[in-house]
Order: sequence, then structure tokens, then C-alpha cells
Amino acid sequence: MYVFDAPKQASVAVQGSDDRFPVRRIFCVGRNYEAHAREMGKDPTRESPFFFTKPADAVMDTPCTMPYPKLTEDLHYEIELVIAIGKGGDHIAEEDVMDHIWGAAVGLDMTRRDLQAEAKEAGRPWDWAKAFDNSAPIGPIRPIEKVKSLEAGRIWLAIHKEGETMAEMRQDADLSDLIWSVREHIAILSQAMTLAPGDLIMTGTPAGVGAAVPGDKITGGVEGVGGLEVNIGPRP
Repeated sequence: MYVFDAPKQASVAVQGSDDRFPVRRIFCVGRNYEAHAREMGKDPTRESPFFFTKPADAVMDTPCTMPYPKLTEDLHYEIELVIAIGKGGDHIAEEDVMDHIWGAAVGLDMTRRDLQAEAKEAGRPWDWAKAFDNSAPIGPIRPIEKVKSLEAGRIWLAIHKEGETMAEMRQDADLSDLIWSVREHIAILSQAMTLAPGDLIMTGTPAGVGAAVPGDKITGGVEGVGGLEVNIGPRP
């Protein structure tokens, strides 16, 4: 017996089904595309992959309207391939990683960039910049048997400005540009954390990140996986 009603299980839609994928944890890979790492002022050739997290209830089904978050004047979008884990394990060998993947989706790692800059300057964690409410809009998950490739395929994001007829392409790259492949970074993550069914892994974003403001419509996708649409709501 709980002392109050247990929170609702966070979950993500499944493509072509009424089923839902229950979310346990969200891991995110930082600076996993070379061009993005360089636009953020880092040299990716000198770094091993590093990870941060978001709470499970940061997920939002798409299409959706994301409320503009509190405490920021610089909300940034980051389009990412998202991996859904269906079989747990630790110290997973690279050649066995695919056996642990249930599916894949497209997601946004929304970031309060001004708060992230302050945290970096002070040598503090990124939680307030990355792990806020509604910070992980994610499209429906495609079962892995229907995904052609996790190693190559276009990943892109466009912004539709309110009142304008044409969208502006902001991010446009290929999964083959990943510094650490899906197999590699999941194997590395599993050395530090025991993965479990329901874990999501956001695999990093390509170059072209930037600000989203109220009234913007964000569209994006990963070839052979799916897409998403997110409208940015008014400031609080």
C-alpha cells in the first residue's frame, strides 16, 4: 500500500499499434557528432563518450505542444536517434548489442542552454539544463525488426517560424557521422550501468543546434525510423 497514489508510468507510443513502451530511465550521450562537438567548442578526437540523464517522465508523445520551460531565455533543440532497450544486461559485447534493442525512435533533447552555460562555467552538473519537465519529446517507437539500419540514414530538423510559409533546415546529417556508433556507446554504457527493459538512450545530436521560441514548429526525422512534430508554447 502506497501512502499516496503511485505516479503514472511514463511511456512512449509504438508505431502502428495501440501498445505503449514503458520508460524506465533516459540516458543521453553527449557530443557524439564531430561537427556538433566542435560548434560547442570541444575537440571530439580527445574524448571518450560521456553520458547524462533525464527523468522518465520528461517524455512527451509527439505531435505535441511543449510548454516553454521556466528559468530560461535560450531554449535549444537537439534532434536525436533514440534507442529503446528491450532486454537488460551489463558488460554487453558490441556484437551482442542488437539483441538488447527493442526499437528506435526520433527524439528531441531540449536544453536550457543558458543554464547549461552557467553550469559549465561553475563546474556544476547539467541537470537543471537538461532534466527539466517535458524536455524529451519523442516520436512513436519503431520495432527494431522494421528498422533498416542504425548505422546510416539521414537525420534532420527544420524550424517553421510563425507567419512564414517556408521551413528552415537547421540540422542535416547522417547516422554514419556518429563518433561512437550505437553498438559502441551502448556497450560502453553497459560497463557502468546495468541496462534494463524500458531504458531509452538518446544517441547525440548533429551540428546546427539553436534556439526555439514560442510559436515555432519543429519537425524532424531519422530515415527509416520515423519523425516528430513539436510546437513551442508560450512563455510562462
